[in-house]
Amino acid sequence: MNFWQLMVAECKAILADKAIVVTLFGGVLFYSVLYPLPYLHQVPTEQQIVVVDHDNSSLSRLVTRHADASAKIKVLANVNSIDQAQAWIDAGKAHGLLVIPADFRRNLLLGKGATLSYGGDASYFLIYSAIVEGLVSAGIDASKHVQMIGLLARGQNPELAQQAVNSIHINSVPAFNPSLGYTPYVVPGLFLLILHQTLLIGTGILGAGQWGKQGYWQQVRPVTLVLARLSVFMMIYALFSSFYLGACFYWYKVSVVASVIEVGLFMLPFLLATGSLGIYLSSLFRRRELPTQLYLLVSMPILFVSGFVWPIALIPQPLVVASQVIPAVPAIMGMLELNQLGAGWLAVLPKWLQLWGLFAVFVTMAIVAIARKQQDVKTPS
Repeated sequence: MNFWQLMVAECKAILADKAIVVTLFGGVLFYSVLYPLPYLHQVPTEQQIVVVDHDNSSLSRLVTRHADASAKIKVLANVNSIDQAQAWIDAGKAHGLLVIPADFRRNLLLGKGATLSYGGDASYFLIYSAIVEGLVSAGIDASKHVQMIGLLARGQNPELAQQAVNSIHINSVPAFNPSLGYTPYVVPGLFLLILHQTLLIGTGILGAGQWGKQGYWQQVRPVTLVLARLSVFMMIYALFSSFYLGACFYWYKVSVVASVIEVGLFMLPFLLATGSLGIYLSSLFRRRELPTQLYLLVSMPILFVSGFVWPIALIPQPLVVASQVIPAVPAIMGMLELNQLGAGWLAVLPKWLQLWGLFAVFVTMAIVAIARKQQDVKTPS
């Protein structure tokens, strides 16, 4: 059996295995919809609140209007008491409340200061943060309005008073994530993790179902089998990578900075290292269902140690160091730096070389492991 015949046999073995087909083709398509789904609305806006206005003055109504004008808040109603507001929140009709105290306007005009109270359902921290951010912004606007009235009452020039109240103008321009949404932030890393995990599962199921049995994999040299298997999986995952990093990025409006050549060059050692690791680890499994169970369990830890959803500084250093042998860890951060943050090729070169080093180690381990498996079948105990 020559190399091309071996590749054809590998393709047939993959396509004939329902578990692999479902995991690779079905899983990649399914996860391309499932994971971005919670983030499609990008950021929470128009969060519904109720207002408890004990002052009922022109200034308290101004605060309410400012809150309602905020993109993050929608004022549903004015209620008479905090108990009624609590009932709205308990019934799920509102997510937060704003309490304006009695004598709010009078105290502000006398320069005594006043306290606005607000709260929200902290069970959903994104909703809660949106409500707090919107109400803080409304409170600041009201404070500036009172300062303006005070300055004008003391005879200040209107233009000078306006400059005094708004002495600093902030021009905030977000870089790399113009929409400030969660999809461009989370999806690129998640897609690389999905490619990593499904590739490990696919090679794991294929190997675990073959080792210990007679077949074409016993009739070729270990190095030939590893190279043929890697070649077949690389062709499949070249399509998957193009789908994720091309069509899906375009569909989900993910910012793309690097060129196609740079992305392809970075993906190559990542897929080779992951495929080699999967082939090696497959030699450790005796049952076909174990790779899926194990790799699904370790998905979340890999996500955290990769460093884009949780600060690396808050993860124990030994764990961070040990995670560097997982191809997904340097690949995710390297690709984010290259393709989303606009880092130059020299900046990601250490991670690229690290992936090639992992490939060299894992492919050697895979060849040795398969040689032992072939020897075990030839000389059963």
